[in-house]
Amino acid sequence: MKKNFITTGKSAVAMAILSAAFLSSCEKETTLENKEFATSQELQATAGKGQAFVSNEVLVKFKSGISDDARATALARISGSVKERILTKAMERVGDREGLTLVHTSMAALDALSKLKGAAEIEYAEPNYIYTHTATSSDPYFTNGSLWGMYGDASSPANQYGSQAAEAWAGGNTGAASVVVGIIDEGIQYTHPELAANVWTNPYDPIDGVDNDGNGYIDDTHGWDFDGNNNEVYDGGDRGSLDDHGTHVAGTIGAANNGTGVVGVNWNVTMISLKFLGRRGGTTANAVKAVDYLTDLKTRHGMNIVASNNSWGGGGFSQALYDAVNRANTKEILFVAAAGNGGSDGVGDNNDAVESYPSNMDLPNVIAVAAITNTGAKSSFSNYGATTVDIGAPGSAINSTTAYNTYSSYNGTSMATPHVTGGVALYAASHPGSTAAAIKNAIMSSAIPTASLSGKCVTGGRLNVSGF
Repeated sequence: MKKNFITTGKSAVAMAILSAAFLSSCEKETTLENKEFATSQELQATAGKGQAFVSNEVLVKFKSGISDDARATALARISGSVKERILTKAMERVGDREGLTLVHTSMAALDALSKLKGAAEIEYAEPNYIYTHTATSSDPYFTNGSLWGMYGDASSPANQYGSQAAEAWAGGNTGAASVVVGIIDEGIQYTHPELAANVWTNPYDPIDGVDNDGNGYIDDTHGWDFDGNNNEVYDGGDRGSLDDHGTHVAGTIGAANNGTGVVGVNWNVTMISLKFLGRRGGTTANAVKAVDYLTDLKTRHGMNIVASNNSWGGGGFSQALYDAVNRANTKEILFVAAAGNGGSDGVGDNNDAVESYPSNMDLPNVIAVAAITNTGAKSSFSNYGATTVDIGAPGSAINSTTAYNTYSSYNGTSMATPHVTGGVALYAASHPGSTAAAIKNAIMSSAIPTASLSGKCVTGGRLNVSGF
């Protein structure tokens, strides 16, 4: 079933509902064992659910040590050619010398996967899923009541259903530049007046046309554009034609307190832009590379990367993405993910029954986030799940930064997720050296019981960062 983002228009009076790709998905594994290849019928059923994937591409994990002849035999079976060999530094560090092979095939992807079923040369093969989001809209200011998601019951302005960030600020915790989060999304307008001070500038790879730190990316100054395969993470120009969504997410996590516009959960934080969503969405292959980029940075340089924000979804269970998120888990990096938005009827779905990825991945570093309104109701569009969604956070009428130098109001679990990622960073700032498990426990255990979320998420409550 196709699902939707709900967004408000770029003027205060305009409103639109734009479709997105928080799509239902196949049954996932809850261990590190690889899923068995799907049958042709199962694959067709997957396509029937509306799960989007690149039509003539498949991701193949060949078994370690197989011969070139064996590879060629497998590729010939699907009239396939190697489009890209993906072997990230994070893969190599866990002893993976094979990586992933992105294969272009002259036949339909589903047919190709069916022909690969049971092949002795292959660990697994899967679609190259397409992930997307949508968003557009407008307005600013903490003092005029527009940033309810930052308020607490004792702040001024006040709203008991906000994240309570204002109370954390009053207690002296406004974040720390030493805490790093990755934003896996569209790009970020890193020159936005609210964001420039908190966007990462890579000290290990100066702009000189050389890959100085040897991570495979040349002059990755503020991160990397995996969709365009270049170092320019903002493509919106001075018209703000692209990268609204990623810029909006960044503002909620870490817009500076500079006396104008909006402010983020953290006034001080370091944000890395990992653009994998382009004009046509983003693929599994590029999502894997984005997750591994952060894992490699933390491994290579010891950076204090505590989380990635993942306000996107679509497709079915991906073993390749699961493995990447598990590699991040071994390096104490949380994966905060949007639970997804409701279907064409505008009503959120139960993720316990109809899985939504990547938020449904059963890994200890995943935090799945639902959305609530400023009255404490579960946002009507928000997915939920008593066992698969962890917590609720402000996700309706959320004002934040957008490109170019603008401010917009969006609705969606995409907007709830960065409130939680912001909370993760805020806790890490006041509790340096905390493990991912300790931070996640702090997020979960401090949740405020909320009637609309009772039986709808693991905590039965909403985000509360007041004690962070």
